[in-house]
Amino acid sequence: MVVMHYTDMPDVEEAIARMCDPEAEVSAHYCITRQGELVRLVDEDKRAWHAGKSYWRGNTDVNSASIGIEMDNPGHTWGYEPFTDPQMETLCILLADIVKRHDIPRANVVGHSDVAPRRKVDPGEMFDWARLAKHRLALPRPGIRLGDPFENDGAFFLALERFGYDISDGHAAVRAFQRRFRPECIDGEVDGEIRAMLFALLLDRDRGVTR
Repeated sequence: MVVMHYTDMPDVEEAIARMCDPEAEVSAHYCITRQGELVRLVDEDKRAWHAGKSYWRGNTDVNSASIGIEMDNPGHTWGYEPFTDPQMETLCILLADIVKRHDIPRANVVGHSDVAPRRKVDPGEMFDWARLAKHRLALPRPGIRLGDPFENDGAFFLALERFGYDISDGHAAVRAFQRRFRPECIDGEVDGEIRAMLFALLLDRDRGVTR
């Protein structure tokens, strides 16, 4: 897996220093500055403390199976901003190399909010997932098929869990799904649009076209 984060700090030098401080107990394999500089922090074959308590597709120890990438951004705490073109360009180059070497499917390139929906919102609604999807480095926003595929909300949540999310907090899981696939409306409510999106994602997964 690859898990995307933002630093949530106003200064990238302070963020990097914190990730290098053993007492902070937080780290990542890479950090990309707003100028597009790539900073290597932890060897890929080593465990980094970036995901915390998390879950994805049955894995309750995401740190043991993932590479963490921090994007320099003040985050929602300090004034959330769009990610820069140099950042995204560097990220695309880095990700292309990582997913090829480790044979990581697009569905396993996720945000911190996807694996820890009750605790985290990063990399947030302004992260350019579409740019990654254009280069086949992440799943694209799914198209919508006609009709309501789920009989009720219970069926939707079971499908959401099947796709990969921890649904122990249903509203948080829905917000995470919306933040990833429909960032213009993040209200935690199950509606027809996200039902159709999830159904399309599962169909593509079952057809084997999500790698």
